[in-house]
Amino acid sequence: MTSMSKKEATKRAAELREELAYHNHRYYVLDDPVISDADYDELKNALIAIEDAYPDLVTPDSPTQRVGGAPRDELGTVHHETAMLSLDSVLEEEAFHRLYNNCLKELDRDTVTLVAEPKYDGLSVELVYNKGTLTTASTRGDGQTGEDITPNVKTIHEVPLRLRKTNGSVPDHLVVRGEVYMNKNEFEAFNKQQEGKGAKTFANPRNAAAGSLRQLDPKVTAQRPLHIFCWQIGPTSSAMPNTQWECLECLKKMGMKIDDLPAKLEHAEEAVEWYQKLQKERDDLPYEIDGCVFKVNDLVAHETLGTRTASPRWAIAWKFPPRRKTTRIKTIEAYVGRTGALTPVATLEPVHIGGVEVTHVSLHNQDEIDRKDIRVGDHVLVERAGDVIPHVVKSIPDKRSGDEKKYVLPDTCPSCGGPVVRPKGEAIARCTNVSCPAQIKQRIMHFGSKGALDIDGLGEKLVAQLVDTEKVTELTDVLELTKDDLTELERMADTSADNLLHAIREAKGKVTLARLVYGLGIPHVGKAGARQLAAAFGSLDNLLDATVNDFLALDDMGTIMAEAIHAWCTNDRNRKVVKELQRQGINPTAEKRGDRLAGTTIVVTGTLESMTRDEAREAIQAQGGNPTGNVSGNTDYLVVGANPGSTKQQDADKHGVNTIDEKEFLKLLGR
Repeated sequence: MTSMSKKEATKRAAELREELAYHNHRYYVLDDPVISDADYDELKNALIAIEDAYPDLVTPDSPTQRVGGAPRDELGTVHHETAMLSLDSVLEEEAFHRLYNNCLKELDRDTVTLVAEPKYDGLSVELVYNKGTLTTASTRGDGQTGEDITPNVKTIHEVPLRLRKTNGSVPDHLVVRGEVYMNKNEFEAFNKQQEGKGAKTFANPRNAAAGSLRQLDPKVTAQRPLHIFCWQIGPTSSAMPNTQWECLECLKKMGMKIDDLPAKLEHAEEAVEWYQKLQKERDDLPYEIDGCVFKVNDLVAHETLGTRTASPRWAIAWKFPPRRKTTRIKTIEAYVGRTGALTPVATLEPVHIGGVEVTHVSLHNQDEIDRKDIRVGDHVLVERAGDVIPHVVKSIPDKRSGDEKKYVLPDTCPSCGGPVVRPKGEAIARCTNVSCPAQIKQRIMHFGSKGALDIDGLGEKLVAQLVDTEKVTELTDVLELTKDDLTELERMADTSADNLLHAIREAKGKVTLARLVYGLGIPHVGKAGARQLAAAFGSLDNLLDATVNDFLALDDMGTIMAEAIHAWCTNDRNRKVVKELQRQGINPTAEKRGDRLAGTTIVVTGTLESMTRDEAREAIQAQGGNPTGNVSGNTDYLVVGANPGSTKQQDADKHGVNTIDEKEFLKLLGR
């Protein structure tokens, strides 16, 4: 316990925070410490003593806050001020030159200066600083909305909790983007440590970094060897630098960790040389990279070049050739999907490629097997495209012994024995039996998945039992299951049955039109497509009655997709399923997006009676608001439900945030 007065403690705490921040920067960012570990610990312990004596002096940017706070129930979401776009990628030099020349043409220049950076194999994050203090950190997510990982990012020592002043000040508001990663040697040691504890191990450093940032308990993240490189300035209240190179210099001056590899290049030939050099040095780097990123240096040119739907035109990722290994195919089997498509899947002798053990690989279709002459027993060359998805590049006939066997997809379904048909001109063979158990199982799994009806407890093993015992033969049967139906199944006790029935009732009462459209499994319709269809047509009846031209009128809707959706909607069996859903009382209409909460940031804590946390986030977003998981000075409201955690309430009191109950929250939503 310190004997200082409150006034003395306030002053000394500020001095210690500033001094510790300086030494953190020297140690973690510059790798050039100027005091011993013992001296550093003495300073930190002095600050801890003051904060223990006066808890209200603890600030979000205090070095003592890096250890992480209390575990959270779930990650919240953060809406990015500007979209976090992905980069288009190329694999060949010719493609790089083509894109470079397009930039020259668009900008009407003879040459364009580029900034070259490694393409880090980590997790992209966004950091938001207000008045110099880190307030929010989030993942890329879908580009518009990411996961709130603020407490976890605060445990990374290379992330400054408070910006260093440049020219005597810091921006009132600054968005920074970067990549969180794990060094290769630290990853190996970490995995061995996990294995020794009997805990989960990770396939590669990227997965380890991503998994560490998504921990619900920040104390777990704090124990993991995470690092960051920052590479972009986003929206800021200060004047933007003129070039990307100046952005990197500016970030460095504010205390951000910047890689020393980036280079400024004056023409395309230098870019090619830089790419080739980095490819040779790739394995000698302490961290994983899978290519190079080239950005037009002039930020004004960024505005001229603009962006595509999901990627900028002023930057490109030139990826290294994929990692490849040779192995042998043990077996090939056909698997049946929810649309009846038969996919041949090869079981391989296990092989490690880019840090991942590969045991199975899709062969896609019969044409692919025939074109590559792939046989059971063949030695094959396997690569992980983009260092992610494994596929067979080719077979190696020279290694054949004569015992290899050609493979042909079966004429009858391996699940139901029904006929398999491959329409003329199509590559996919399908089981035509709509009552095929394999298809039904996959459709039901999709129907109850998190992005659809979100029926908790409707797992793969349970679905298999329900279909095999013929208690469920169609999607709609799931919604009318009884307790007797469930308790007759293996390992299904009364409590489990009650929980599932409760989850089904909840799903029926709360499913939105977009989630239901996604859950129906319409060909080519993912979550984004389902939201688009729900917003465009407003109801199931309108969707079923839409014409091909109605679908073609939607943004980014091509002929193949429009015709496939129309074919599904006019199919008698599918229309019967929809009518049965409506008979069961499931006939949601699209909620009109409003602007009641435009520009408003809201945090929800505790349990709400009228909706789940996910539904609360969706409701806030539907009214133009920004739902986040942690209270900061930017938070407008803290919604307090039953059994709330104390941390968020304390943060709200500290920052002067309005605290409201569920009834007031519903009023904000206009309900």
